[in-house]
Amino acid sequence: MTQWDEVRTTIDRSERSGRVGVTIIAPDGERWSHNEHRQFRSASVVKIPLMIEVYRAIESGRRALDDRFVLRDDDKTAGSGVLLYLHDGIEVTLHDLIYLMISISDNTATNILIDVAGMERVNDTMHDLGMTASNLGRGMRGRPAVEGEVENLATADDYATAMSAILDNRAASPESCLAMLDMLRKQQNPRRIGRHVPDSEDISWGSKTGSIAGVTNDVGFVTSSGGTIVIAAFCEGFPDQHAGEAAIGDIAHAAMIATGILAETASGH
Repeated sequence: MTQWDEVRTTIDRSERSGRVGVTIIAPDGERWSHNEHRQFRSASVVKIPLMIEVYRAIESGRRALDDRFVLRDDDKTAGSGVLLYLHDGIEVTLHDLIYLMISISDNTATNILIDVAGMERVNDTMHDLGMTASNLGRGMRGRPAVEGEVENLATADDYATAMSAILDNRAASPESCLAMLDMLRKQQNPRRIGRHVPDSEDISWGSKTGSIAGVTNDVGFVTSSGGTIVIAAFCEGFPDQHAGEAAIGDIAHAAMIATGILAETASGH
C-alpha cells in the first residue's frame, strides 16, 4: 500500500466513464500524475496563464488595475458570463474584467483581456513558466474549435506547474501572486476541486474551472494546517458535466486524504 493507492483507485473508477488526466503536487513537492502529458482541450483553464500575463503587464507599467473599458456589442461572445447580457456602453475596469474571468469564467471579459495582454505574450508567458505542451490559440467562443481555428490545448502537468508558480511567487511578483490567489479563491463553482472541502476556517481552496462540450476541467489548490496541495484535473468524454464534476471532486478528495491536507475521519465523505 502507498499513500496514493486511493487516488489511483478513484481515477480507475472515474475512467469507466471517460478519460482523465491528473497531476497532484503534495506539500513537500512530491508529484503524482496520471496521463499528465496527454493533451486535453483546455477550455477556460487557459484563463490562468492569461491572468498571469495581465498581472505581469500591470507590474511593467503597461496596464493598471483601474484602466477602464467601455463594453461594445462587438466585444460580446457566447458562453459563460454576464457581460454578454449587459447593455452596450457599460464601463468596467481591468480589475473587474479579471474578477469576472476567474470567478464566473466570463468569456467576453476574457476576450477583452486577450486583446489587452496579446495572444503572443500569453504564449510566451506559458513557455516561460514551463508549459511546453499547452497553448492559447484562439479566443473564447463557448464551443470547441471548428475547422480553421487553432484549439487551446493543455496538459495536467503544465497547469499544475503554472499553479505552483503562483503559489511559490514565481509567476510574477509576490504582490501579484497574492492577488491572483485571492482571485482564484473567488471561484463560484464549488462542485469540482471544492466539492468535498469542508466549510471551515481551517481550510481554503481556489481554482479555475474549464468546460465545453465533452470537457470538464479544474486547476487549483487546497490549503490547510497540513500545507498546500496543487490539483490539475482534466476530464474528457464523460456522459455530462455533472459526471465530470463528480469525478474531479472525488479525485481531489482522495488527493487531500493522501497528502494529509484533510484528515480522513474529518472528511465527512
